[in-house]
Amino acid sequence: MKNIFLSVILVSSILISCSSENDDIIEGETGNTVNVATNRQATGSSANDLLSANTFKKMIVELAYIEGFKPSDAAINNFKSFITNRTNKPEGVIFSIKEIAATNKEVYTLDEVVALEKTNRTTYNSDTTIAVWVLFINGKSSSDTNSSAILGSAYWNTSFVIYEETIHGLSNSAFEPERSLLESSVIHHEFGHILGLTNLGTELQSDHEDTEHPKHCDEEDCLMYWAAETSQGIGTMISGGQVPTLDAQCLADLKANGGK
Repeated sequence: MKNIFLSVILVSSILISCSSENDDIIEGETGNTVNVATNRQATGSSANDLLSANTFKKMIVELAYIEGFKPSDAAINNFKSFITNRTNKPEGVIFSIKEIAATNKEVYTLDEVVALEKTNRTTYNSDTTIAVWVLFINGKSSSDTNSSAILGSAYWNTSFVIYEETIHGLSNSAFEPERSLLESSVIHHEFGHILGLTNLGTELQSDHEDTEHPKHCDEEDCLMYWAAETSQGIGTMISGGQVPTLDAQCLADLKANGGK
């Protein structure tokens, strides 16, 4: 595996929108008028809504990918299973998968990622359905450096981006992980953050937040452990051919907040 620090960056305090008349749109799935501001809040703030059936009985995941950068079928299926196993949605979890046009960009700022969502997202919270947006993007993050590369970012309460082209460059060759395993690890980690892990909207049931790496679990084998963000760490975690899982403490947090 390439000797590079792979960051899964959490952005939890940006782009919190205020409601206005310009936030009202016609939602693609139902045709209802909805206010998009409910899907443009702080990361982790909708953890209970995502986990429980108190308000939202159904979840729609709108998975969009830039032409040529669709995630593997195995990663999509793993993600479906991860959501189903962790959330209470008696009316089901539905995936809507679509391709969006290439942008000819090689580097994206987070503002540009957000602009793509605003242009292409069609599904928002409505009635008893909560909506999640996931974008698989070409190019890399503008925050990458010579020694670090961002693989994913959770930036709103129901939104995250995966830098799929970066994942392509770090998988499926000698001494590198199988692509679907790397994809799944990053997807599940980012979704874990919008579920409020660790101590990000889902209250801790025990003292397991890593004080040196806030919003991450201090258990080395947990999906939310910070070392899963490094090439050496994530390589070790998936070396057995399995996607990392949540440890008992993170699972207890989710269950206490309405999840499974």
